[in-house]
Amino acid sequence: MIENAIPDHSGAQVAVTCPRSGIPGTQSETAPTLEAGAAAEHRPKVYGEFMAEMPRDLYIPPDALEIILDSFEGPLDLLLYLIRRANINVLDIPMAPLTAQYLVYVEAMRKGNLELAAEYLLMAAMLIEIKSRMLLPRPPKAENGEPEDPRAELVRRLIEYERMKASAAKLDEMPQAGRDYEWITVWIADKVAERQPEVSLHDLQVAWLSLMKQARVHQHHKIHREELSVREHMSIILRRLQGGGYVVFDQLFDLTLGAQGLVVSFLALLELARESLIEIVQNEAMAPIYVKLPDAATV
Repeated sequence: MIENAIPDHSGAQVAVTCPRSGIPGTQSETAPTLEAGAAAEHRPKVYGEFMAEMPRDLYIPPDALEIILDSFEGPLDLLLYLIRRANINVLDIPMAPLTAQYLVYVEAMRKGNLELAAEYLLMAAMLIEIKSRMLLPRPPKAENGEPEDPRAELVRRLIEYERMKASAAKLDEMPQAGRDYEWITVWIADKVAERQPEVSLHDLQVAWLSLMKQARVHQHHKIHREELSVREHMSIILRRLQGGGYVVFDQLFDLTLGAQGLVVSFLALLELARESLIEIVQNEAMAPIYVKLPDAATV
């Protein structure tokens, strides 16, 4: 019983078993119906299912069964395969048997793919040329006293190709992205706006109490009455901020003015903040407080 895989009209392969003749596709034009009592293993199968009758138009093309051997990357790869398979020393290649085996492979390739066989035919011509040169009388000896070997160039190319193939195999063993591992990608926004913590009333209160403690240290025991203007201190603060940049909150107050002067300066600072003439910022919680002019005012 022989089972063969053949392609049908749609391109798929059909498994056909012919138990009588043992030759696939040799049934007569009027195939008889198989007996109902025949064993299941002796009935023909199509797509793995048993059939009660052989197809009348059954045709098995000559290329129904195709054996694909090892693929080669080029003529040198095929030559190296033939040499290693026969355990031949690459420095002493017998050209006659090697050329014959090579031509057998090339002939098989030529039947299947003419374009692919072109580069192999070029190498076949080179092998035939080397074989012919070895049959001819040797040319005069070179300067070193040894005659030139017609196989020298072929041997050099084979050794170089074998080294490159070994190096490529070592590189292929190394981990590769997409095959052995994947890169971890983190998307980051182009511009990240830095958010500064807001200055709360508690922060201003703590800063104010700290100033009051420092003012008591520098307080003089003088009794006098001064007319202090909030607007005047607002102008003083704005002049100090004209240089641009950030100014520490404490540096805007003159401790020598006493408690009254500090109160007026603090009121002037609050009034400027209310009118959006200054900005009060802080890098982080419990950090020093800075005062600066708005960006539009510093341009």
